[in-house]
Amino acid sequence: MCAKSAFAEPEVAAEKESRQKKHEAWNDARLVKECIRGNEEAWAALVDKYKRLIFSIPIKYGLSSDDANDIFQSVCLELLSELPKLRRPTALPKWIMQVTAHKCLRQKYRDQRWEHAEEGEEVPDSPVAPMAEWMLRESEEEHRLREAIAEMQPRCQQLIEMLFFEEPARPYKEIAERLGIATGSIGFIRMRCLGRLRKRFEEAGF
Repeated sequence: MCAKSAFAEPEVAAEKESRQKKHEAWNDARLVKECIRGNEEAWAALVDKYKRLIFSIPIKYGLSSDDANDIFQSVCLELLSELPKLRRPTALPKWIMQVTAHKCLRQKYRDQRWEHAEEGEEVPDSPVAPMAEWMLRESEEEHRLREAIAEMQPRCQQLIEMLFFEEPARPYKEIAERLGIATGSIGFIRMRCLGRLRKRFEEAGF
């Protein structure tokens, strides 16, 4: 009995990972449909797909990491309740950006009210401005970049993440050990991966 249980856990974990990868490969239309049907793994895949996009917007507004976490939770709750009303899944990224930006503006207003109240000054009007066009465009570009990277081979994904998205940047020796390649081959592999990434953008008309 104990021996059987010991082997069951890895099998269950592997099966779960396989299902998760399958859901991550689905497009937004299918993910939304499955989420509405109550598929928890599809919901986890949808949240994982858009979490970086959501977190990036509070950062652009200069909010704290605690505020960003609160806004992330709030956006996810609103997304869960609004999914059945979503007419076009292709509009999901823009909807997420607008909702997140609105919550960021409200948080900044609350912060301003608190600061002005402490100083005995007049409380400013509530912000009603939409998300700035440059911010919307920048967030959309970052999201599309992340999606393109996620569609690449695992080694290219890991290499690009370690070279361009981690702070501080890792030494080449550590990257080579992590990927199991020679240090001198990193430059060539990087060039090849970036070339594939550029081709994906060109094919998408981006």
